Amino acid sequence: MQRHINKVAVLGSGVMGSRIACHFAGIGVQVLLLDIAPKELNDAEKKKNLTLESPAVRNRIVNDALQAAIKSNPSPVFTKDVVKRIKTGNFTDDMKKIAECDWIIEVVVENLAVKKTVFEQVEQFRKPGTLITSNTSGIPIHLMAEGRSEDFQKNFCGTHFFNPPRYLRLLEIIPTPHTDPAVIDFLMHYGDLYLGKTTVLCKDTPAFIANRVGVYSIMAIFHIMQEMGLGIDEIDALTGPIIGRPKSATFRTADVVGIDTLVKVAKGVLENCPNDEAISIFKIPDFLQKVVDNNWLGDKTGQGFYKKTTGPGGKEILTLNLQTMEYGPKQKARFASIDAAKPVEDLKQRLKILAHSADKAGQFYQQFHAYLFAYVSHRLPEIADDLYKVDDAMKAGFGWEIGPFESWDVLGVEAYVKTIEEKGLTVAQWVKDMLAKGIKSFYKVDNGKKFYYDIASQAYKTLPGEGSFIILENYSGNVLWKNNASRLIDLGDGVVCFDWQTKMNTIGGEVLEGLNKAVDRAEKDFRGLVVANDGANFSAGANVGMIFMLAAEQEYDELDMAVRLFQRSTMRLRYSGVPVVVAPHALTLGGGCEMAIHADKVVAAAETYIGLVELGVGLIPGGGGTKEMALRASNEFKEGRIEEEPLKDYFMTVATAKVATSAFEAYDMGVMKKGHDEVVMNPGRLIADAKRSVIEMADEGYTRPIERTDVKVMGRSALGALLAGIYAMKFGKYISEHDEKVAQKLAYVMCGGDLTEPTLVSEQYLLDLEREAFLSLCGERKTLERLQSVIKTGKPVRN
Repeated sequence: MQRHINKVAVLGSGVMGSRIACHFAGIGVQVLLLDIAPKELNDAEKKKNLTLESPAVRNRIVNDALQAAIKSNPSPVFTKDVVKRIKTGNFTDDMKKIAECDWIIEVVVENLAVKKTVFEQVEQFRKPGTLITSNTSGIPIHLMAEGRSEDFQKNFCGTHFFNPPRYLRLLEIIPTPHTDPAVIDFLMHYGDLYLGKTTVLCKDTPAFIANRVGVYSIMAIFHIMQEMGLGIDEIDALTGPIIGRPKSATFRTADVVGIDTLVKVAKGVLENCPNDEAISIFKIPDFLQKVVDNNWLGDKTGQGFYKKTTGPGGKEILTLNLQTMEYGPKQKARFASIDAAKPVEDLKQRLKILAHSADKAGQFYQQFHAYLFAYVSHRLPEIADDLYKVDDAMKAGFGWEIGPFESWDVLGVEAYVKTIEEKGLTVAQWVKDMLAKGIKSFYKVDNGKKFYYDIASQAYKTLPGEGSFIILENYSGNVLWKNNASRLIDLGDGVVCFDWQTKMNTIGGEVLEGLNKAVDRAEKDFRGLVVANDGANFSAGANVGMIFMLAAEQEYDELDMAVRLFQRSTMRLRYSGVPVVVAPHALTLGGGCEMAIHADKVVAAAETYIGLVELGVGLIPGGGGTKEMALRASNEFKEGRIEEEPLKDYFMTVATAKVATSAFEAYDMGVMKKGHDEVVMNPGRLIADAKRSVIEMADEGYTRPIERTDVKVMGRSALGALLAGIYAMKFGKYISEHDEKVAQKLAYVMCGGDLTEPTLVSEQYLLDLEREAFLSLCGERKTLERLQSVIKTGKPVRN
């Protein structure tokens, strides 16, 4: 059966249901969102003399929930207009409409009886063969299917999305014994390709994979914390980004997720997993029970382990003292090993430093990893048959940069078996059997492919979907050239990839040297070039520290050379002899954006936050960005728009330092080209899809473009209008005097200077204007103040 998902019904509009609906709408699917009809009127409805039969009343619950979701931060939608794909209704009046849907997702309250009642209704209207799944974090999936028809059971399974569904990439697929294998295959593929998820096949065990291991990890940390006499602030310093975990670490994560939810999952395991060898860890410690009894459940109640207050010094975050159960100022956690490890960029090297430290932090890491590694070893094959599924679930569901089995590899499998046993714990027999066979790691990489240890066959197997995913770390044996900041990697099939690793992936001289080297080598020996990296962010832009240093020391010749190099580099991308695809993801700001907009094609991750932000630091885009926005405005003149309109739009995008909140929004900003550039939902597929685009362009017979000499600029006619608008903004106190000066420079460049009439100019003409304006602004004291502020605090000062 060939399935196509054109319309989805989401039953239940709570926090999860409304956001799952938004995510489906975001990828272009029509959504029917239903919930219960109210049983009584609210005060506003009574004042309007409405009744329970009034349409506005009957859909009030679902409509209010959807509006609350849309207004929430971070936004559940890629662009605001996708909401029109969602139609709302209620179970009583509109359940019949599910007959038009290809997939029905139940997301009602976590109560088996309620879910079964909803499924009875669903059976009355659902057309045979339609997918039906339940989003649950703990109720056994097979219990929900009991008493349902054969067709229902065949097309039914669990699909556990993580909150918020747009941002957390895990989708656990949990079949029952009756689920058709074709349904499982379809959901695994659809979740990956269309929803952008890491789809993980789970067994129908309590808490499935991610919550079982994740909540164990948190409860083990609570246990170790009490043993070692550590506080909340110390634990969150130890269990955050320093070991590749989210900034929310342990206690802040509990506040965000809901402390009651954490306790509910822990109790669920405690009650339903009597054979779990570490079951005692799931017992709720006294401090945790007190927090719940006090209804301090985290963000949802305004306080949990942390509490936000407003005092004489402004807003302050207080930390709960678990001994006194009183809130006090946050305490700065100090550990010598963390101070030593912080400067180390490579997470694996950092883990080794921390785990082998002799201080209290080192003792914590040794104890914690012993607990974690022992636990995950015993969960196979109980919760999953394959170890990579545990790693995938923890990375995608809990935001770990490195999974438990990957961490164990880094710290040494054999060495940590000894540590585990020294701590009085045990590892599963299969780990000992693996080591006895002479196999010393859970993973290995060979010729760009990653293999995992398969317990059943006691041999390595290729990770599924390897052809669709390119992880640059796996290609370290294919490096053709490198310097201290960047490298050129052979991806095979005549395609090379340029990547770089600097702090926040900023772009300096060595990165630009590497980029030019990459284009040269690609033109000489390959079919095309991908510009991409595996960093947390594509690029935070140009190296601000370098610009500030040269400007402060008035090294204007050096600065001029640096700007020329950046401009030449982006133009080299634009006019290379082979196709160049730039694959941005996450933060893609300033110079990173300039790289992207000069490529033959952009293949961007859906979660790409891209924009030209230089105005915020008192500069204009100087790596070809200002020129490119003027050129794109010129292209739209030819398409018949009123000439000033596109220029004004592009000017405002740059002048307001606008950043797209998704790759889809980048289309609306004109940073990405509709019908040409691509958006990839699953970031794991990004580099592979960029490589495919390079090959397609090469196969079509790529020809080097000719540098433009026909860019239409408007001169004084448009410049006057833009300057008047800038003056009005300054007069209305919306911008500062320095903002006004910078915006005037930007307008001057984008209009082509003080020309008496519209004129056709070359790209080089605009690049020269851009460079002159950039350099002149580097000499401004207030620009230097902004640059210095960014270097010190990460934010520009408003001056």
